[in-house]
Amino acid sequence: MSNHPLRLGIAGLGTVGIALISVLNKNAKMMQERCARKIVIAAVNARDKTRDRGVDLSAYRWFDNAEDLAASDEIDVFVELIGGEGDVALKASRKALDGGKHVVTANKAMLAKNGVELAKIAEAKGALLNFEAAVAGGIPIIKTMRETLTANNVERIYGIMNGTCNYMLTRMEREGISYDDCLADAQALGYAEADPTFDVEGFDTAHKLAILTSLAFGTQIAADEIYVEGISSITTQDIQAAKSLGYRIKLLGVAVKTDSGIEQRVHPTMVPLDSAIAQISGVTNAVAIDADVVGNLVMSGPGAGGDATASAVAGDIADIAKCLPGAQTVPALGKPANELAPYKKAQMQSHEGGYFIRMSVKDHAGVFAIIAATMAKHKISLESIVQHGEANQANMNKTIILITHATTESAVREALETIGKDTFLSSQPQMIRIEK
Repeated sequence: MSNHPLRLGIAGLGTVGIALISVLNKNAKMMQERCARKIVIAAVNARDKTRDRGVDLSAYRWFDNAEDLAASDEIDVFVELIGGEGDVALKASRKALDGGKHVVTANKAMLAKNGVELAKIAEAKGALLNFEAAVAGGIPIIKTMRETLTANNVERIYGIMNGTCNYMLTRMEREGISYDDCLADAQALGYAEADPTFDVEGFDTAHKLAILTSLAFGTQIAADEIYVEGISSITTQDIQAAKSLGYRIKLLGVAVKTDSGIEQRVHPTMVPLDSAIAQISGVTNAVAIDADVVGNLVMSGPGAGGDATASAVAGDIADIAKCLPGAQTVPALGKPANELAPYKKAQMQSHEGGYFIRMSVKDHAGVFAIIAATMAKHKISLESIVQHGEANQANMNKTIILITHATTESAVREALETIGKDTFLSSQPQMIRIEK
């Protein structure tokens, strides 16, 4: 057992920071036994010292400035729980790593934008950059990707990575409530922010996917190269139509390795009702990996919340505590940052699962024939084209559902643009990818 305790400096005392302090205090003896080293909180930082956070902070030195805490000789590990990609978290993390201190962070936005830079500093200084809590909360997906699957070639990684969206889609299906009503409930329960854009429009998932893509395929992080589409256009009609066809709608982040490069996308997806990913409900997250040796691996668990995130942060701290002095550190992104391949975006290819398309059209004769002919003109093969439900007697509109065979997204969008020029279309068509 080491005679020198591992001294922590925790920056950010929000929900996760306070939960982490509680966990470290509650399980201090157990963690010391398992890590063969005592772990102590030496100092903390937050914007407001006077705020009552429900825990006693008097035993820890207070720093008004996060960078001062990061540079302090009183700590060995800088725990960054400030959040956001802004200057405060980034500058403090740089300061800690430049000083040879280990950094533990839950900051997906910072890593998606600056993860490679921070990894290079950490490796140059012999420090660890750990970020298990940045992706999928309490699911140990980073450690799995970075260490456990070292002998595997990953072919695809995908999953449900935002609890807010999964909660909303689950309730919309089970209770038949509208998107707007469900969002209002999610905000009232604290599952969605007052401005929910980051979650519901897919950007939170995209940041997480960018990090996993780098770990899976050994490429530089490329968050700006992800196609992103959220769930705000999904209606209860889409959800019920999907269910009648044997599918469930989920917001998925998907990264696939192809012969021409890496494909990254975030969007609503129809998945088979009997698939493992379709069974994930509520605020739960799930990440699936397709690899050449292990096959298909699915990991699920709480994707957010103070305790789940604090558990992941504490695990990262424990890994640092277990490291022997002078031992070789594990590269933050699975391989040395200088050896990460430049990100190469895949060429447009046929989507094997096909597409679900919903159209609201005026009840005119010959509409089916016009739609089918337009699809054929754009070389889109249809698996089925059916009228779904009864025409609305008030305006004589009816809903047409199309399921395509494998085709490219550009072909579908061009066909829908052509159809949109016809007067029989009552509203903007809905298009959802199908994953098989």
